[in-house]
Amino acid sequence: MYSNSQDIRNSILAKWHESLSKYGNLFSSDSISGTSPPSVFVGSYDYPKVFVGPMVPPIHGDTSLLDSPENWKGKSLEEIVNFRLNLVRGTQKISINQTEGRYMENLQEVVMSSKPTDSDLVFEKPPSSKISLDGESAPFGPAGEIKSAKFSSTSSVKPIEKIFYDKDLKAQDAVLNLYNSGIDISKIQKCFSIGMLGQKRKLVPTKWSITATDDIISKSLVDDVLDYDLIDTCKVFSYSHLGNIFSVVLFPHRWIYEMIEAWYSNGVMGFGSDSEDARGIDHPPAIAGAYFAAKLGVLEYLNRCKIQSGVIILREIRPEYAIPVGVWQVREGIREAMKQNPTLFDNFDDALHLASQKMSISKSEWLSHGHILTLMRQKTLSDFF
Repeated sequence: MYSNSQDIRNSILAKWHESLSKYGNLFSSDSISGTSPPSVFVGSYDYPKVFVGPMVPPIHGDTSLLDSPENWKGKSLEEIVNFRLNLVRGTQKISINQTEGRYMENLQEVVMSSKPTDSDLVFEKPPSSKISLDGESAPFGPAGEIKSAKFSSTSSVKPIEKIFYDKDLKAQDAVLNLYNSGIDISKIQKCFSIGMLGQKRKLVPTKWSITATDDIISKSLVDDVLDYDLIDTCKVFSYSHLGNIFSVVLFPHRWIYEMIEAWYSNGVMGFGSDSEDARGIDHPPAIAGAYFAAKLGVLEYLNRCKIQSGVIILREIRPEYAIPVGVWQVREGIREAMKQNPTLFDNFDDALHLASQKMSISKSEWLSHGHILTLMRQKTLSDFF
């Protein structure tokens, strides 16, 4: 057994460094040839001039799994980190308003591609072995400044191609159009990030585009949910993966939503929470992108069942979650939770008691760090919608 999260992190990174040997001397070469999943990344450093480029592994073939969070169910943290660290990131510094030109148009074609794209990158110098672990977006491996880049031509995903050439459509409507066309959220986020959507197009750092996409879709789903009838009993859903434990409690109430997170830092428990009623949240949430990712996951369930409820989501982040792999795992975790058979209760107190029993934190501790009871007692404008 590992004694702490640092041991897990060190073990995963050590195995990744060992795996690099099979790709030859990657860090002494100024070029890479491989098949992009397809994937691109837009950084946030030095905004509004940002580092933009493709992500390419040093392997050829069907690499789609390396950047497909929707297909990572059942994969271990070590497997997912290794998927991501095998992606070498090429970069060029670009103004966020520069969405045209050969380099950007090539990247947009990569994102539109319906299958992995053969790529050849030449760097100004061998890529740095430094890796990125920022907790919001999925990690990626070495990075290097691109001197030249070539990509094979492939067929495009038709709904994305149509949206790309429709410059009269607002970005928000474009996101919803793609979502309703069945395009994976991870693919929509890339389109948003690389400046392919909307009337006034610009590059959006990847970690911002992830949250923006979840938020846009969630707001649309809330509008639909407000027209549905209330549930008449409490439901508790649970799911665990990658060192994260989720409990979702639905209860009879007009739409209100709270997410409470708990985590361990040097043996000390920390908490964070945010909440909203039908008017939405009016400030950046303290728990950042996880708030919108979880909200989207539960709203998809409510819309699928055509029901309305109050929602509280509890997330316990265990020490086993040693390397943050991005808020996608919150969205996918809640999506999986909502596929489980719920336990039914007649009252909220009993439901929350069961939800808490799934974790190492008591019901009273969860409630003391949230505001759901206050929200339930308040009479707000949402009661009159």
